[in-house]
Amino acid sequence: MTRWIFTVLVLVALMLLAMVRLFKGPTSADRVVALDAINTLVVAAMIVLAVVFRQFIFVDVAIIYALLAFVGTLYIAKYLGGEL
Repeated sequence: MTRWIFTVLVLVALMLLAMVRLFKGPTSADRVVALDAINTLVVAAMIVLAVVFRQFIFVDVAIIYALLAFVGTLYIAKYLGGEL
């Protein structure tokens, strides 16, 4: 029981560190990478919670969230590249 709590707490701590980079990032590319890292950590947390609560619908939600986050990252990268 405490193993998954520790896992989720580590993921939350990593999200907080990525948020620091998101707000303090010296360049836009740093901010985009930090946002992508946060999205990846959210997906990982959803999958851990799906296993813990045995609600595998969370895995489906995590897959959709990951897909939307990927498309959002591509859109931001194209915007920063000047193609839009």
